[in-house]
Formats: sequence, C-alpha cells, structure tokens
Amino acid sequence: MKKDIELSIRIRNLNFKHGLFLAPMAGVTDRAYRNICRKHGAEMTATEMVSAKALHYNDDSSLLLGSLREDETNTAVQIFGHEEEIMVEAIKKLTAKREGFIQPVCVDVNMGCPMKKIVNNGDGSALMKNPEAVRKIVRAVRASTDMPFTVKIRCGWDDNSINAPLIAKIAEENGADAVCVHGRTREMMYCTEVLLSVIADVKRAVKIPVIGNGGINTVQDALTMLDATKCDGLMLARGTMGNPWLFEEIKAALDGTAYVLPDLDIRLNEALVQVKEMIDDKGERTGVLEARRQLAYYIKNVKGSAEARGRLNNAQSYEELVDIVEKFIKK
Repeated sequence: MKKDIELSIRIRNLNFKHGLFLAPMAGVTDRAYRNICRKHGAEMTATEMVSAKALHYNDDSSLLLGSLREDETNTAVQIFGHEEEIMVEAIKKLTAKREGFIQPVCVDVNMGCPMKKIVNNGDGSALMKNPEAVRKIVRAVRASTDMPFTVKIRCGWDDNSINAPLIAKIAEENGADAVCVHGRTREMMYCTEVLLSVIADVKRAVKIPVIGNGGINTVQDALTMLDATKCDGLMLARGTMGNPWLFEEIKAALDGTAYVLPDLDIRLNEALVQVKEMIDDKGERTGVLEARRQLAYYIKNVKGSAEARGRLNNAQSYEELVDIVEKFIKK
C-alpha cells in the first residue's frame, strides 16, 4: 500500500527521504537501541533526554547520556529544562567538540514529557502552560546555535487547554526549524487515544515541518496519521520496542514495495547483538538488568514467552541471556 503523498522532509540543512525518526525515550534510547533502529530505517535517532540543570552542575553522567560515539550518524540530542540561560549553557556543552565523541546533528528541546518529577519542576509539558517561557527558551536557543533545532510538544496540558497550534506558532516565529507533536495532552499520559485533529491543526498553523508522534505501533497507524494530519514526518517510540523493523515496514509501505518481517530466530539474534552492545557500554550488572526488559519485548506475544520471561528476570550474565534466547528459538 503506497501513500498518495511522497514523504520527504528538510530540517534546516538536514534532508530525510521518508521522514522516519526515533523518539527520545528515557531509559530506552541508549546507543545500542539507537544503532539497531538506525540499521532498520530510522533516519534520525535521538538521545534520552538530558537535564540542562544537571549539566549546569557538571553532572558527568548527564554529559555522558548526551554524548555520541563516532558510529552515531544522524543523531539528535534532547535536553529539558525551563531556564533559558541554563539551557543555552547545556547546549553549548553537548555540542562542543570533544575528543572521542562526535557532535549531534540536531538539538531538540523537550516540552512534552508528562512525568510528574519533570513537570513538577516546570519542565517538559509544564511549559505548555507558559507560552511566554516557550518564547524565551526558543529565542535563546536559536541565538546560541546554527545547528538544526526542533521542539517536541504535546497537544496541551489537558482537555481544557489544548494549545499546540499556538505553541508551535511561537516556536516557528522564534527560530525553531521543526516541531514534533505528540498527539495527547499531558493529562492523557500514554492512553490509547491520539488526537490526530490537533496535529492537523498544528500543520495548518505553521510553515515549518511538523512531525507526528504518538500511538504508531503498526504500518496502518502510520498511514492513518499521515492521512489524517498531513504531517511531514513520523516519530516512532514504544512501537519500536522489540520491533525496530517497524521502520523498514513503514518505509516499504510508503514506497509501495512488499515487506516480509524476518523470522524470529533472525530477530532474536539481532536482539542479542543489541544487548551485548548495551552490556559493553554499561557494564554487566547494569547492562544485564536493562537487557532483560529489552529481550522481553522481542518475545512478547510469542508462544512460550511467559516461561522465557520468567527466566530472563533472573538472568545475571550475558551468557545466561544467550542461553535463554537460544533455547527459546529451538522450542
């Protein structure tokens, strides 16, 4: 099935043929995750969100979170905060040339995270309630860098304050190169409903590219969002967990070509490459703990997965993870 509109998107000096992006996800989009999604069609990936305030206080772990290795082409760095001077300082630290790391290709400012510990500090989607703060932040960030610069927002704070078109217009007027709209309010968190009409309203309100986000778990979800909103690109998030091939599948649908999902053994062997990279980066203790969750997504809804998940939850080493996966494949 081919989409009537040929997708392509330009964000400042960046060109993307299909406009398929990986969303920043806290605790998920580490280097290994970004690499496997890039391999399977994500045209730009993004770091986990980095605290501008933490960087202000020289937190080494936050700097590492936003640091990119030499194999990380087309990767954006995302920051969150609400004080424009501190956010500018953070961007300068994350985009500075440092030995052993490469610069991001894009800076994204998070104005959409709904988590309580984020919004209680006035960050993330709390900024949707403060258009003047949005104006100051976008203007300050634009003045601080020539790098492509995007803003990620939600539809609004709640059903009574849906203001994404206004916030997007402010972002455009003050120098943002594109806006990504998560099709839910903060109050909706991650419920199944997605307000496609609001993304469509944003598309009509601005001339900069609009990227649709939220609830894209299948090819049909992607095509429905494109048809309903006329957005310029798509940002995939939780739908890629255990299924980075979703990028390939959507790309094939847009190109009008057939697509066959690789067999389970091929997918699980790729998953093992991903988790090995996680463990190499983070050390065995932390890496194995996080890898358990990743592997559980790869076998979700497959016959016999409940027993395998039970074993995964008790695994203590990479070798144990490999053994569990290999036995699962044989069954």
